[in-house]
Amino acid sequence: MKHKRRMELIRYVLIAFVSLVFLFPFVWMIIASLKNQAQIMSTDSIFIFTPSLKNYTEVFAQYDFIKFIVNSFIVAFASTVFGLVLGLPASYAIAKYKLHKFGVIILIARIIPGISFMIPWFIIFSKLGLVDTYTALTLSHMLVGLPFIIWIMISSFEALPQELEDSARVDGCTLQGAFFRVLLPLVSPGIITASMMSFILSWNNFMFALVLAGDDTKTLPIAVFNFISYSEINWGALMAAAVIITLPILIISLLLQRYIVSGITSGAVKG
Repeated sequence: MKHKRRMELIRYVLIAFVSLVFLFPFVWMIIASLKNQAQIMSTDSIFIFTPSLKNYTEVFAQYDFIKFIVNSFIVAFASTVFGLVLGLPASYAIAKYKLHKFGVIILIARIIPGISFMIPWFIIFSKLGLVDTYTALTLSHMLVGLPFIIWIMISSFEALPQELEDSARVDGCTLQGAFFRVLLPLVSPGIITASMMSFILSWNNFMFALVLAGDDTKTLPIAVFNFISYSEINWGALMAAAVIITLPILIISLLLQRYIVSGITSGAVKG
């Protein structure tokens, strides 16, 4: 009994330590967002200070952050929706017809560094007149999110027994009807997980927006980059902006946590 209690105590201590390591940067970010520049640079009063919302006021008053939030949401939402429209049928076909070579090709597209696409991507969109448009950003973000959606959903579809589709076909459903009415509802945890991950990847994407976005379509990561100048870094506003970017995703992740966990593990055991 004592050995069991000792092991439980060690486990809780390890959990608390790991949690502290992962949460400390976020806690420090929130604390720094409530300080002025001098307090942030000082090491004398890390936790003892007078909180102020001046940094948040500056972010919204001087940098039009509402516009950047709207731009990021439009691009992330559009790239996620179109990624699902293309990714769900593709992942179903790969799982059903065992198109593993095609799946590997898609995985390679995900592994290749995104920066290698930048020059041809920029040339193409420049020729089409699509630079500084939501279309260019949406398509470029799909380059990151679509392979991720496909690979999450392949395992989800493979975990479904073939008898479910066969029964639906016997009852009169077409292949498309069985896909939409029977299979998709059963893999909804995987869809939620894939959607959430794709949205986060797009929300935090910096590289494509740096090249393809302009004044009208500038997203949050680019807006945060504006707080870094040649001579000074506005740490207070930078931390406030980082909190604004992180908080919505954190809240959504906590609300959808059980779906995300079940979606990730849904393909772990087939049958």
